[in-house]
Amino acid sequence: MGLFALLVSNPVRAQIKIGDDLSDIDYSSPKKYEIAGITVDGTSYVDKNVLSLISGLRVGDEITIPGDDIAQAIRKIWEQGMFEDVEVNATNIVGDKIFLQFVVQERSRVSKFSFNGIKKSEADDIRNKINITRGDIATNHLENKTRRIIEDYYADKGYYNAVVDIKQVPDTTRDHYVDLVIDVDKGKKVKIGKINITGNEGLSDAQILSSMKETKEKGVFNPLDPLGPMVINAVADAVTLKPLKAITDVEEYFYENYRPRIFKSSKFLESNYEEDKKNIIAKYNAKGYRDAIIVRDSVYNREDGNIGIDLVIDEGNLYHYRNISWTGNTKYSSETLDGILGIKSGDVYNKELLNANLTMSETSLDISSLYMDDGYLFFRVDPVEVSVENDSIDLEIRLQEGQQARISNVSLKGNTKTNDYVVIREMYSRPGQLFSRSDVMRTVRELATLGFFNQESINPDVKPNYKDNTVDIEYQVEEASADQVSFSAGWGLNMLILSAGVSFNNFSMRNLFQKDAWKPIPGGDGQKFSIQVSTYGTRYIYYAASFTEPWLGGRKPNSLTTSVYQSFYSNGKERKDEDFGYFRMTGVSLGLGKRLTWPDDYFTLYQGVSYMNYRLKNYSSIYNFGSGNGLFNLISYNFTIGRSSVSQPIYPRNGSEVQLSLELTPPYSLLTNKDYTTLTEDEKYKWIEMHKWKFKAVWYSELYDKLVLMTRVRFGYLGYYNDKIGPTPFHRFYLGGDGLSSGGSMFDSREIIGMRGYSNESLTPSASNSNLTGGNIFAKYTMEVRYPLSLNPSATIYALSFVEAGNCWIGFENFNPFKVYRSAGLGVRIYLPMFGLLGLDWGYGFDQVPSNKSAAGSQFHFSIGGSID
Repeated sequence: MGLFALLVSNPVRAQIKIGDDLSDIDYSSPKKYEIAGITVDGTSYVDKNVLSLISGLRVGDEITIPGDDIAQAIRKIWEQGMFEDVEVNATNIVGDKIFLQFVVQERSRVSKFSFNGIKKSEADDIRNKINITRGDIATNHLENKTRRIIEDYYADKGYYNAVVDIKQVPDTTRDHYVDLVIDVDKGKKVKIGKINITGNEGLSDAQILSSMKETKEKGVFNPLDPLGPMVINAVADAVTLKPLKAITDVEEYFYENYRPRIFKSSKFLESNYEEDKKNIIAKYNAKGYRDAIIVRDSVYNREDGNIGIDLVIDEGNLYHYRNISWTGNTKYSSETLDGILGIKSGDVYNKELLNANLTMSETSLDISSLYMDDGYLFFRVDPVEVSVENDSIDLEIRLQEGQQARISNVSLKGNTKTNDYVVIREMYSRPGQLFSRSDVMRTVRELATLGFFNQESINPDVKPNYKDNTVDIEYQVEEASADQVSFSAGWGLNMLILSAGVSFNNFSMRNLFQKDAWKPIPGGDGQKFSIQVSTYGTRYIYYAASFTEPWLGGRKPNSLTTSVYQSFYSNGKERKDEDFGYFRMTGVSLGLGKRLTWPDDYFTLYQGVSYMNYRLKNYSSIYNFGSGNGLFNLISYNFTIGRSSVSQPIYPRNGSEVQLSLELTPPYSLLTNKDYTTLTEDEKYKWIEMHKWKFKAVWYSELYDKLVLMTRVRFGYLGYYNDKIGPTPFHRFYLGGDGLSSGGSMFDSREIIGMRGYSNESLTPSASNSNLTGGNIFAKYTMEVRYPLSLNPSATIYALSFVEAGNCWIGFENFNPFKVYRSAGLGVRIYLPMFGLLGLDWGYGFDQVPSNKSAAGSQFHFSIGGSID
């Protein structure tokens, strides 16, 4: 049989057979043939007509033999990756006509796949990544891609030497199908053992290593390394007037011996490493070393199985600014711009500070904000080093002010539930106004504060129109669940009280009777409606409802809040029993809130009135005063002024919140001639009088890439008008524990203040001259360091560590803001849109409580809705 082969790039048999009679073919002189017919054999899954189309050959086409036509056809078929063998036969040649036969052998297909050598949870993660489905063709490409994905998966976890072996096992139940058996040996986890730095003098090793955000050495904790040599060296450097060297001695000692890895792992990723090398140069630039470069670096395997990194740095000279000038500025004088830039002649060169003060400073006004907040959207700034001599730099800052831009259109995208007007009324960017970058940023904050949208995905899309000096702004949002359900349990008055509530935070009262609006409840108007129920069974029931309209009248952000509540507690006896006793509390309140524009528009004012009625019959066991029979009334005026500039409501990273509130009643005792020293307690407290002051201040500071420091102080004072009455037994402060309301709060309106590291209400004082319990003064100080584990809107999770101090007193004669109980510990917060903020803390109370020896020490606390805060 005569045969000539046309080889392709793949190591398989790909050829054309031309029959037994070769007399018609002259291999030294190629001849053209017309394809008279094409047949296809060997396909089970691929359509024969499709295969013919893939080859590029058609009946009637003219081909040259020998030549490239057949080879190209085979290559096209082979490139589909569906065949293990491709063969082309010439079944007949009649004159200048040729009949072709394609014979193929299809690759096997995947029936199923399985893993060996790894955990089920890891296998489930990998399944989602490799995306292999039944019927996929088992190609070499499929195997290589799968192997690469698995290796990358384990490399991200620090297993850089993972070995993946993929075997094809024939499926005995189906022809041309195989099972993929994936054997994984992930090996040992590899960490960055040591980063060696040479050539650095201006920056210490610790400073350079801290600039590397993701590439970190493995943790070290070596408390046994002696402090003595470090102290001697640091003192010697300080005495010889080398303070910077002394600081470096201390930094390097602690870096070498106390380097825990809590928030950052020490795994090596090439992409992170390349970015961190840029961060090193940025750090040098920020310290004045303009010409710093990494001369060379190497990454290698150490003998201990970890990775080593060597960095050789050439720092160059330490530069200073000599002359700074401005060009192109017509709106503001050079002196004004100099003041905002905050850099003067003689200052150390700092590229990071220069860029921040020109374009976007997080702490102060910058040049770009100065212009862009006044409509100059097309403003450009370009700092040019016009002269570099020795260690001095002459800087010319060139401005292109452009024209002021006005807002043409403001639109909203992504609000599938919340009505447009609810969002638009919170926007500070309005059509016709001059563009303001600050207004755009403020709008983003206000939309996040609403709580209706994923605060991490709010995005303002600014679209400049250069032709007419206008701008369109589209705010892109993503709806998040705003409604919440709460469940809690509390122990009070020797009973377990169960509570449940639901809060619809994006409610629509006007659509309450619209059948089509119930999805599942009418929403979208930004109103808030909540219901809460607590019970101890048939003997106790508490229920409350409240409603808030945030924009009363729809024109101004003036809120209206109204609430009603009632609790009923009996002693369990039949109503017809003469010993039947009960306690009932009924209350109603009405309040108006307003956003202020002075001193700035972060201030809010709330004013409200409330009425509470306490009725007792045969129930002296509830209170430590009075006969257990009587009627007590409270009418109060509430005043709260606050300022909040926090960046986000769920996980704030910066900003502050300050609030001062006052609740006061009429001074009944000062308006009558009664001798209160002779009155019974039932008569003395019939009309409750008090003035209650509370202060809270919270600050948030982002220390480093989502690592947030939160500091908070709280004070409270329950005052009185008449010394003969003293502080009311109602509305007192109870300190300690998880802050969840116990049964007592339902009866005497006590205020529960959480304090971790101590049992519930254990830091609450009792009066020495009476049987009344509860303080009228409290102070609490908190510091937390927070770090997010997940900022997913469906489950925001962050860990925290805290130190806390606080105390509660009766009377100013006992008050001492520095005599406090102290604690520290760890915790985690989980924000679920459906349930709100849930918390679990472990705290350790350091100070013994005289009245309760077991109150301090190790304590676990569960919190709901920030009850501990």
